[in-house]
Parts: sequence; structure tokens; C-alpha cells
Amino acid sequence: MMEIAKHQLYIGGQWVEPSTGEHAPDLDPATNRPIAEIAVGGAEDAKAAVEAARASFENPEWRTIDPSKRGRLLFQLGQLVRDRFDEIAKLESQDVGKPIREAKGDAAFVYKTLEYWAGMADKIQGETIPVPGARLNYTVLEPVGVTVHIAPWNYPLTLAVRGIAPALAAGNTVVVKPAAITPLTALKFAELAEKAGFPPGVVNVVTGPGSTVGKALATHPAVGSITFTGSLETGRQILEMAAKHVTPVTLELGGKNPNIVFPDADLDKALKGVVFAAFQNAGQMCWSGSRLLVHESIHADFVKKVAERAGKMKLGPGLKEDTQMGPVVSKEQEKSVLTYVDVGVGEGAKLVVGGKKVTDGELASGNFLTPAVFDAVTSDMRVAKEEIFGPVLAAMSFRTVDDLVDAANAVEYGLAAGVWTKDLKTAHGVATRLQAGMVSINEFPLTFPQTPFVGWKRSGLGHEQGLDAIRFYTRLKNVNVNLE
Repeated sequence: MMEIAKHQLYIGGQWVEPSTGEHAPDLDPATNRPIAEIAVGGAEDAKAAVEAARASFENPEWRTIDPSKRGRLLFQLGQLVRDRFDEIAKLESQDVGKPIREAKGDAAFVYKTLEYWAGMADKIQGETIPVPGARLNYTVLEPVGVTVHIAPWNYPLTLAVRGIAPALAAGNTVVVKPAAITPLTALKFAELAEKAGFPPGVVNVVTGPGSTVGKALATHPAVGSITFTGSLETGRQILEMAAKHVTPVTLELGGKNPNIVFPDADLDKALKGVVFAAFQNAGQMCWSGSRLLVHESIHADFVKKVAERAGKMKLGPGLKEDTQMGPVVSKEQEKSVLTYVDVGVGEGAKLVVGGKKVTDGELASGNFLTPAVFDAVTSDMRVAKEEIFGPVLAAMSFRTVDDLVDAANAVEYGLAAGVWTKDLKTAHGVATRLQAGMVSINEFPLTFPQTPFVGWKRSGLGHEQGLDAIRFYTRLKNVNVNLE
């Protein structure tokens, strides 16, 4: 058998064994064979990481560093990610199962995010405020201290770094808890942070289950903020735990996002975008375009073409260059998705294509599902309301703009939406009425490090990315000086 790497925790600038003494296999979802042994951290390890981060935050080596030097460290870290671009992309592809071309996009987003915040590190500033009398009144933004980053398994490093980068730029120290089933790139990130020259304790990575490591981090009194990306249910639990010490929390939770196609759209472009939005990363995205709303005049033909394209997608391990869709991340996720397919059929939706487990050939040992397209879906069906987090697309038709707005908004989530039309009046009008934090017109999904990633309703609390994200990682202080 091939020898696999055995990973430790990264705490206080040292690679250490977990207090539990345990390691667990990290499985390749394409084969369900181990690709690494991961340290199973416990509550004591989480506490040690927070203490190391707190000590580093209070150390003048980090606390009083010139902000421009923090920026240079971030830039150097971004350069190291660039230098190891292929290695990081391969790790992400194999750990999550996504096609290598998608993993390369993830790696690029990581270094672009680090470079963006590198340039912001010495530009975090307050303002002077005119007040009555001979007084000087001004504000400053100060770091909150230890920031905790609980990352999801679908975009492990990308969604962790979008919070880590502004936190470090502002002068905080960080504790990262990657998802237990996809920790490899977070561990590589710790290695690169050390190489970049970050002082010991500024960056810490603790692997392990949320029930122990996550809970210990969320309830620790020395934590200044918590950033969590994951499910709605877990997000609620994080809020409850953080409330004990009134710790600020940013939550990026689920989505059931509509992709809306009008008859005047560039239908070839829309077709490509709809398939990509639904089946990128095997549909395991909070901002997946998992609902398709098509005008009734083109609905039948357009859905037929979507189904044909979905049915022809090349399935395979992510590391194969010709793979168009990889496996879902785990056996548990596979079972959950298949259960939803059965629910949709039971509710009366028409399964046009897919929704099956691959049971023969070289893919049989992995978590491979054929991409599913449902038609004749109504807004009251579970497949139209609940986040499936897998390669399942629910198609509906609409007649009027009022119809589509009602259908698009008829879910508890409000993360993202896509609108396909050449009529900008229609596009802007619909965007105004959609209950979503992000709306993309004639391309979807899309985001950049400099644009806010924000969810409405139960899709989240606060936002990531963009200049205003720095507010969450700083505390506002007002200073008033009587000059008389």
C-alpha cells in the first residue's frame, strides 16, 4: 500500500500531536481510500490554540508591527500560494473531489484575496468628526484580538482565507478550524504562513470535529470574533454558543438560489451558465443555481437542452483533466442527495435525467451521482425549498415578472440569484425585487475579493469580502479631546 502523510496540529508556531492521541483517515471521495491521516484535535487543543493566538496578539513583535509590514507578510504569503499553485489545486481537488480546473480557480482566488488585503493593511483608518467647541474628535479602528475561522468542506481554503486575510491585515491573530473531512489545504496554508515569516501564534490550525474543537472555540472567552461558513442548523448553534460571551459572529449559511431565464436572453450563454451554476463542485455550493425559473414560452425547449447537457457530463476523479463533474464529498452526502431525489419523485416532480448512483465501472467505489434535473416543480415542494447541496436542479416556469418574483422569493434563504436577459430595464427591475444579497446579470455565479459576499434572510449574518468586511475584524473607538 502507498504510504500516506500523517498530519499534526499547528499551534503557536509548532507542529504538535493532538491531546487525544488520535488520528483519522482522510478519504478521497473518488475512491473512498485514505489519502492522509489527520490529527483528531480536542477541546484542550482548541484552548491551547486560542491561548497561543492571544499571547501572540499581545506580543509587541506582532501588536506593534508597522501595518505596511503586515501587508508585506500577506503579500509574501500570497506569492507562496502562487508558487505552489498546482500543488494546492491538486490537494483541493483530491480532498473535495472537484474537477482540477475548478480547484485551480479556488487556488487563484486565495492568492488574489491575500494580495488584495496585503494592499489594505496600511489603509485601515478612522476619521475626524466635527463637534461643538474647541475639541478634536476622532475615531480609530483597532483589532479585536483572536479571531476564529470555522471553514466548510466544499471550498475549504477559499472560504477560510476570505476571513483570515482581512483579520490578519487588521492586526488580529487567527485560529482556523477546517472541516474534518477536507483539512489538507488549511494545513498547507499553515506551513506557508510559517515560511512567509508570520510570528509564532499568529496563525494556528486545529483539525478535529465541530462537537469538540468547534464548540471549545465558539465558547472561549478570549475569542474576539467568530467567522463561520456552513449549514443553517450549525450556524444557529454557533450563535447560541457565542452568546455566552457576547462574541460577534459572521455567518455565511445556506442558499436555494434562483437562476432566471427570459426569452430574449442569449440562450446559448444562459444554457452554459445554468449548467455550470447547478453542477459546479457537484452542486455542493451555498450559492449554487439550484432552482431554474424559465419563461413559459421557452421553458420546455430550454429545460430539454439543460437535461441533455447534464446527461452528457463527463464524471470522474477531480484530478483527471477531462472530468466535468466529480463525486460528492462523502458517503453521507451521497445518501442525503439520493434521499432528496426520492422526495422529489414522491412529490410529483418529473425527473428528466440523472439522480442515480454510479454502481458499475471504475467509478463504482466513489461517491459519484449522475446530475439530476427535475421539471414540473412547484414552489411548495421540498426540492424547491430546501438546500440539497448536491447535483440536483429544480426547474419551474413563469409567465409574468410578478410570478417569477413570487416564486424566486418563496424560500427562507436569500443568498444569490442569476438573471438572464438582454433588456437592462427588466434586469434591474427584477434585481431590485429579488430578496437576495447578490444578483448577477447574464453570468452566475460570480464573485471577487473586492465585492461583498452577503446573504439575506436565513442565508447569513453580516458579510465577507469587500472593503467593509474590515469592520467585523476591528473595534471602533471614539476619542474626544478638549483643547481648552
